[in-house]
Amino acid sequence: MPDRAPPVPSVFPASLPLTVVIPTRNEAWQIAEALTSLRWADEVIVADGGSTDDTVAIARAHGARVIEVKGPTIAAQRNAAIAAARNQWVLALDADERVTDALREELGAVLAAPAHAAYRIRMQNIYLGRERRRGRWGRDWHVRLFQRSRRFVETRVHEHLERVPDTGELSGCIRHAPYRDLTHHLEKIILYARWGAQDLHARGRRATAWDLTARPLWRFARDYILAGSFLDGRVGIVASVLTAYSGFLKYAYLWDLGARSPTA
Repeated sequence: MPDRAPPVPSVFPASLPLTVVIPTRNEAWQIAEALTSLRWADEVIVADGGSTDDTVAIARAHGARVIEVKGPTIAAQRNAAIAAARNQWVLALDADERVTDALREELGAVLAAPAHAAYRIRMQNIYLGRERRRGRWGRDWHVRLFQRSRRFVETRVHEHLERVPDTGELSGCIRHAPYRDLTHHLEKIILYARWGAQDLHARGRRATAWDLTARPLWRFARDYILAGSFLDGRVGIVASVLTAYSGFLKYAYLWDLGARSPTA
């Protein structure tokens, strides 16, 4: 009988001792792909914030543990999932984010011998089919790998993990494609602008003429000129204009909230 060739070892462990947490709301169009790409994780928890599509059914069909969270923020969804995690280490992802092969390899080494209490990971942001290497999108780092005792600060917009003094950095990145197309981008701008305005209004802020005029202009100049988005061609122009527009819309909503307030 001829000798059999030895089996080729897998590049990645069959299962990493890691819990991946994903907040969702109406992500039926992409949650299956997200979960399929995470088969190497020991546990995946989807914290659903009230989806009206098939997100929950699809997530369960793909082996995720689903918990339903009625809290008002994405941070609350993340925190509920973290509290339910069975592993010591947690990786926080969104439904539009994918772990690259390089990061997955690195995670195995880090979890085997962690040197820090948490780790920052760079986002590889894809916009209109192209990677944004310049502007703030090109320098986008977030603490996403941490121990389950940590929690996210519960703001409506730009939620982030509480401060961890001992934080390392990973060289692998997370591929992030936040928008299907321009229409989807505009829909998200409106949603996040309203949330941002509500956060500011709750803290007693009111919109000024400066907020409605100078702030958007500064945003465009900062992103397009100072941060180098002009080097990205037409994609850089579109992204920078929409960045300015999102700032204007947030303060326009804030002005509207103030105008309709009983104390205005």
